[in-house]
Amino acid sequence: MTARKRRLAIIGNGMATCRLLDELERRGGLDCTDVEVFGEETGGAYNRVLLSKVLAGDRPDAIVTKPPAWFAARGIRLHDGVAVRRLDTAAKLVETADGGAHRYDLAVLATGSQPRVPPLDGMTTDGGDLRPGVFVYRTMDDCLRMRAHARPGDAAVVLGGGLLGLEAAKVLNDGGLHVTVVHAARTLMNAQLDELGGEMLERQIEGHGIFVRTGRTIEAVLGEASVEGVRHDDGKVLAADLLVLACGVRPRIDVARASGLPINNGIVVNDTLATEASGVYAIGDCAEHAGRTYGIVAPAWEQAAVLADVLTGANPQARYRGSKVYTRLKVAGVDVASMGRIEPELERDEVIQVVETRRGSYRKLIVRGTELVGAMLVGNTAAAASLVQALDRGEPLPDEPLEALCPNAGAGAPACADRTICNCNAVPESRLRAAIAAGASSLEALALATRAGTGCGSCKTELARLLKQSVAGVPPAKVAAAG
Repeated sequence: MTARKRRLAIIGNGMATCRLLDELERRGGLDCTDVEVFGEETGGAYNRVLLSKVLAGDRPDAIVTKPPAWFAARGIRLHDGVAVRRLDTAAKLVETADGGAHRYDLAVLATGSQPRVPPLDGMTTDGGDLRPGVFVYRTMDDCLRMRAHARPGDAAVVLGGGLLGLEAAKVLNDGGLHVTVVHAARTLMNAQLDELGGEMLERQIEGHGIFVRTGRTIEAVLGEASVEGVRHDDGKVLAADLLVLACGVRPRIDVARASGLPINNGIVVNDTLATEASGVYAIGDCAEHAGRTYGIVAPAWEQAAVLADVLTGANPQARYRGSKVYTRLKVAGVDVASMGRIEPELERDEVIQVVETRRGSYRKLIVRGTELVGAMLVGNTAAAASLVQALDRGEPLPDEPLEALCPNAGAGAPACADRTICNCNAVPESRLRAAIAAGASSLEALALATRAGTGCGSCKTELARLLKQSVAGVPPAKVAAAG
């Protein structure tokens, strides 16, 4: 007699779900499990990190990672455009907003995060909808509506000077709009950068023609039929044809709350990513582990690997112990990297800073003895890969830590043994070189062989350089030294 397949319900169809499905497939888990995926957005899954490409005019399918046909080919039932209301954890049912009920043996909440939307006066119509010209920057549909509304010469105000807000500002600026970024904190990207780093980033962004107002908020949206302007907390009025809300995100826990699961800032899970309810797990932006939520891609993917080991039995002892947070991105055209602590914590912590005002470069290390505990790089991120490796592995820094911060400062600077090139997927240079030697001759082939470049995409320039140098026959040592 053939054993009945277990029924696995995954709530959410974002990047955490995509990686979990890949990890399950790698372990043969899809062969012995009936999988149903519930996603509120219609269509397949896409890379939310690359939404700015759609806003800039790319076809939506350019960032789709798993079209509906991918699910069908693997026998996965995709419920797209279907909202889940709650889990009945006693009866083991997924209850959907359309009145449906679907049985499960195992359930994974991967509901992600939702945008923070401030209650601005005049932002909504009498019916409660966003006023024409007001946009939240979060989904594919948000981007398509925004780009249909924006016209060259229009005035755009972006509320939020974090990564998403600056991405939107750069795309709109490139499209010929007059763009002003309004940010409540004193400096941009204050969650990842210190004040000097934020100020350096601000100068570079203003050099692209984007106006920045930090330490300010918006109190009201002005206009009758549509947005005509905004009023700051200092009373100043700015003309605006569109207002983009990019004020950060928070874990989406509404399904967990309705299901009676323990929640705090996120859905509380243990080291196996299990909730208090038997058979119910959570991963990604919505999950809170050891009192911490992350809100970035890499931890979600680490969680997906652990959960796949647990669910398939490939490694029943697999445990998630938390993630070290790295950010390495191109922000509004400016290279930025941040990792670990951004300020010293102990009296013995040493701070090393290099500021190049003419080049618009700022580099900072926080060192504890011989150990790296934090770093940030603005404008010049050449050292990012080796610094991430030192932080992740706990490797001691050189006797002169400045050598780690400025790897090309001297002609005799040592090459890094095996740098991590793709931080999102932890792909070292050695694996990339092996893939290239085996015949991967394009970015697409490298991504297929190693997953490099499939996360935030910030490493694609480095991948292209490795490919080019391999064709030119540059020896590995010289390539590493160029890092």
